[in-house]
Amino acid sequence: MDTQLKYRQIIQQVLQNHADYRSTIPDAYTSQVLFDDERGQYLVLDIGWNDDQYLHSTPIHLSLVNDKIWIQYDDTEEGIVTDLIDAGVSKNDIVLGFRHPKVRQYTGFAVA
Repeated sequence: MDTQLKYRQIIQQVLQNHADYRSTIPDAYTSQVLFDDERGQYLVLDIGWNDDQYLHSTPIHLSLVNDKIWIQYDDTEEGIVTDLIDAGVSKNDIVLGFRHPKVRQYTGFAVA
C-alpha cells in the first residue's frame, strides 16, 4: 500500500475517533470531520451552541504533504501526535507545522 493511501486512512480514522469522542461531551455542539483527499486537508469541526455562545471552531487540522503528515493545529488535551504514532505513523513522517521552522529540528519529529 502506498504511503499516501495508508496515511489518508490513518488520518481519517484518528480524526473520526476524535469527532466521535468530542460529540459525547455534554454540550450542545456537534463535531464533524471534513476530508479533502484531493488537496490533502483534514479537519475536525465543532459547530453549534455552547450556552448562549455560537461555536464554530477547528480543534484539529492536518495536512498530507509529500508523504508526511503536517499537524497544522491541535487543540486537544493529549495531542493528536500520540494517536498518529499509536496508529503506526513514524515520528520521521510527522511535521509539527504549528512550530516555527527554526525550532522544528529540536522537536524529535520531521523538519519538513
